[in-house]
Amino acid sequence: MKLERILQNQGFGSRRQCRQLVELGEVRIGGEVIDNPGAEIATAGLVYEVEGEAWTYREKTYVALYKPAGYECSHEPKHHRTVYSLLPHQLVERNVQSVGRLDLDTTGLLLFSDDGAFIHNLSSPKKHIPKVYRAELAEDGTDELIERLLAGVDLIDEPLPVPALTARLLAERSLEMSIDLGKYHVVKRMVAAAGNHVEKLHRNGFGGLTLGEGPLASLAEGEWIYLEEADLQQLYPAA
Repeated sequence: MKLERILQNQGFGSRRQCRQLVELGEVRIGGEVIDNPGAEIATAGLVYEVEGEAWTYREKTYVALYKPAGYECSHEPKHHRTVYSLLPHQLVERNVQSVGRLDLDTTGLLLFSDDGAFIHNLSSPKKHIPKVYRAELAEDGTDELIERLLAGVDLIDEPLPVPALTARLLAERSLEMSIDLGKYHVVKRMVAAAGNHVEKLHRNGFGGLTLGEGPLASLAEGEWIYLEEADLQQLYPAA
């Protein structure tokens, strides 16, 4: 593939902008400056530098972000900062999209990709991929609360009662529950329907990926990492 096309494909701007980067000597491969925009470069395993920063060629990109509170999951936020401002502009240029959304005040694990099939598979209710949430409750949790969540609660826009996959109390006012539904405010609505209220919400897990464990062991709030093939495989076994 031509070098200028590689750079465009990887989110470094228009074809013209990428051509200029190359011609200005801002691109290196194997430590050597490549100043020919039309140079044919093999993409398999390609590691290159742009303006002194190293990058790996990725045909599709997969990212995990630890979302802080106060960020909207929108490219055009109305009142707050966008989660996309936490990602490098090259990823935004590649048009990565979030896999589902987290509410403005919800923290935790959020995935992004420019792979439409991947996003669809993880978002499809038919795949039954669990998401694990931890909620701080307004009132003390009870055995009855857990029983109601596991049995299923009635939600206005759902024809059948919606059950949690798992639910347990971590402390008097700390609840951990998992669901495979991606509806708007669904955890908050389920807890309210079961007789309590969520004051703070955090998504700790998505499929087989968990914040603080494995590839996400050192991911801090506001940080992101690429997910490699082995990481992606962890998303599905729990489905």
